[in-house]
Amino acid sequence: MAALTESTIHQALDWAYDKAVNGVPGLDSAVELAAEYAKQDGTLYDQANALIRWQIAKCATSGFVTGLGGLMTLPVAIPANITSVLYVQVRMIAALAHLGGHDIKDDRVKTLVYTALCGNAALPVLKEIGVKVGTKVTQKMIQSISREVIISINKTVGFRLLTKFGSTGVINLGKAIPLVGGIVGGTVDGVATNTIGNVARDLFIAQQTA
Repeated sequence: MAALTESTIHQALDWAYDKAVNGVPGLDSAVELAAEYAKQDGTLYDQANALIRWQIAKCATSGFVTGLGGLMTLPVAIPANITSVLYVQVRMIAALAHLGGHDIKDDRVKTLVYTALCGNAALPVLKEIGVKVGTKVTQKMIQSISREVIISINKTVGFRLLTKFGSTGVINLGKAIPLVGGIVGGTVDGVATNTIGNVARDLFIAQQTA
């Protein structure tokens, strides 16, 4: 049994980001996922919307978890079902960031990916650092993010995610670790994932208007 803390949330975020960027056997990395949608017709914005729609549909299938065998290597302190949710959503956001031309191995981009996980609650956090939501974040703006700002944002995100998942929630790891279908399908909220995807899309990819 393990209670969630900001520390375990951050451990889970870092694990999920590493797996999303570097890949998990049997599943595409964020870069590979983005490359698939970059081949499609339409604008980047259209491709981003297609990626988000696919992500929500895919998460609803229990077969999706079969490639998440890497969860077995998780430190016991990190709830596996929470980490499954974070992995699915972090990979989607990182793929959208890559699709928008950003370096997802940059710590500043990683921080913005984490921020997008907060969905609409990310908007005031982004506003505080001068990001105008709905206008694609620029490389110049990203480069202006200092180490101190990264630490501050990450702390805020950790607190918000802890609130989201429930600070008093106790996770039974014995039930969560065996990957017998449905961990992701049963815990990923399609509406929340759609909101997160839309925030990430508007952050990393500008809508092209005629």
